[in-house]
Amino acid sequence: MGLVQGFALQMKSSIVLSVLASVTLAQAAQAAPERVKVPGSAVTLAAILYKPEGNGPFPAVVALHGCNGLFTRDGQTAPREAAWAEKLVQEGFVVLLPDSFGPRGLGPQCRTRERRARASVERREDAHAARRWLQEQAFVKPSAVSLMGWSNGGTATLYAIRQERQARPGRGFRVVGTDFAAAVAFYPGCLALNERPYRTRVTTTILSGELDDWTPVKPCEALAARAKSAGSPLSITVYPGAHHDFDWPDRPVTVVRGLLLAGRGEAHAGTNPAARADALRKVPTLLAR
Repeated sequence: MGLVQGFALQMKSSIVLSVLASVTLAQAAQAAPERVKVPGSAVTLAAILYKPEGNGPFPAVVALHGCNGLFTRDGQTAPREAAWAEKLVQEGFVVLLPDSFGPRGLGPQCRTRERRARASVERREDAHAARRWLQEQAFVKPSAVSLMGWSNGGTATLYAIRQERQARPGRGFRVVGTDFAAAVAFYPGCLALNERPYRTRVTTTILSGELDDWTPVKPCEALAARAKSAGSPLSITVYPGAHHDFDWPDRPVTVVRGLLLAGRGEAHAGTNPAARADALRKVPTLLAR
């Protein structure tokens, strides 16, 4: 090997090592995800905690998984939830992903008719249990805890920040401690929420796909319109050509079968790159800091 070739090879190796070192340093800028226990109203919730390096205090997000659950079959955090947590940590947020199913002995619920972890009750309470746990942590800014969720978790998000009438003692739901500061709901199911007047306690944004045939957008558009007319800070963004799960990292649009949907048992789901890119840009600006 000639002197020039040897020098060129040495330089190339140095550049590669430099790039790898930079990647390692960038990865080290956030702490490794941690499994934590969160006291709930009926069960102790298992949760995954993502946080930036440092003492904070940081703004934080409670993120609610969809009906498939928080984990894949091999025990890994679901790709959508993990990708969003990593993105938000890079933006300076602490992210807590509570598992509503495992601690209750439940598997995926997309094909289950009688759900024991209802969006309107148990999952709503899980959201507030996770919020209270975060607000007790020294590395979290208590006044800047937001809520977000996907599909069934998006529906639970809308229930968790619903402005309810004063309930009689022993009935209804009462917020304990400082409330959520903002909320984002990805493609929630809005049909049942439309059965009575709806208002939110905090600024809330719904992100839905125009072609969603799993949780159709029309009921959510109606919900947002009614809430807005009542003076509620609820808005909706509808992405043209997007289906359910449009924000997954890399999931080709396919037909999901065996679902328990009114009048049909299947729906389309998969990534829409344009919608996903816009959501990744927009969501950090919608959350409280």
